[in-house]
Amino acid sequence: MTDLIEVKTADLSGEALGWAVGKAEGLNLFLEPPGYNGVPWRVFARYRGQAIEHTKRFNPWEDWALGGQLIDKHHGSTQHFHGLAEDACYSGGPAGAEAWSYGPTALVAFCRGFVHYKLGDTVQVPRELKPQSV
Repeated sequence: MTDLIEVKTADLSGEALGWAVGKAEGLNLFLEPPGYNGVPWRVFARYRGQAIEHTKRFNPWEDWALGGQLIDKHHGSTQHFHGLAEDACYSGGPAGAEAWSYGPTALVAFCRGFVHYKLGDTVQVPRELKPQSV
């Protein structure tokens, strides 16, 4: 990982969103470089127990096993609303966030709300994870 770039929380998606959520959760994150067949940079979390250490892909914006646990842990909420642009979902984020976040899926909306609540309007992510719109 070389440099960090600043990205608006509302624009986070994909691996950059995963990185920001992991940082907001205080996880030990690292990047795995691109692999075969065009696999892009990916975010992994390193978990340490008393006797073991393991790594696991960290993609809470698309994996309900990760994102759903975050929603439960932080007493979050999400809803789908057909009247919004792009037929989007929205989230109140974690309990006490008092701000709405939007996204194409419930997990993306919650993750953006969680990052906004914990880290603010803008966050720093590795340049390798630069979203297409930045």
